[in-house]
Amino acid sequence: MTSHGETAQTSDSDSAGLFDNLWTAPNAFTLLRLLCLPIFLWLLFAQDNRAGAAWMLVALASTDWIDGYIARRFDQVSEFGKIFDPTVDRLFFFVSVIAIVIDGSIPVWFAVAVLFREVAVGAMMAIATLLFGMERFDVNWWGKTATFLLMAAVPSFLISEAGVSESDFFGAVAWVTGIPGLALSYWTGIAYIPQVRAGIAAGRQHRADRVPSGQ
Repeated sequence: MTSHGETAQTSDSDSAGLFDNLWTAPNAFTLLRLLCLPIFLWLLFAQDNRAGAAWMLVALASTDWIDGYIARRFDQVSEFGKIFDPTVDRLFFFVSVIAIVIDGSIPVWFAVAVLFREVAVGAMMAIATLLFGMERFDVNWWGKTATFLLMAAVPSFLISEAGVSESDFFGAVAWVTGIPGLALSYWTGIAYIPQVRAGIAAGRQHRADRVPSGQ
């Protein structure tokens, strides 16, 4: 989530450890969302309730902003939360897409294209951050839009195969949101490359500035 990914430009945040301020309200809310993942899988596979599982995904996606809002509103941004929240988001996305592929409710080519992009961009960000010291940067508006469209498409595919009265409607929604979302996600993924290069350069400059001039 982008709100947890914001980098505070203060000496306190720079010196904060990963596990400082671990037990905060936004982190607890993120944990609660994580605990809903088994419920989604139980609804989909144990109960064969595609519609219920889909609406669970919709609820989780629509509440994704709450932990970030709490963190900002009550000054509870933590280094752990900056990693925990987007990790939970990505875990939900991967598990839900793979589960729906297993269920047979989403075209395999579409799911593979979505997951490949996520893996490629995630690997680029991880390598740039861990190996090259890239400074964090916020997801741009187009990236947020792509995520929103895909998060609308994935549960819509599931409802379209649920055999309920609104299945046909959500079948159309799945394609209307899915194709633009997929195209936009690839476009933003490519657009992140110069930002990653700039972030790596900024990280190097930041580290160089910390070195005492006498050394």
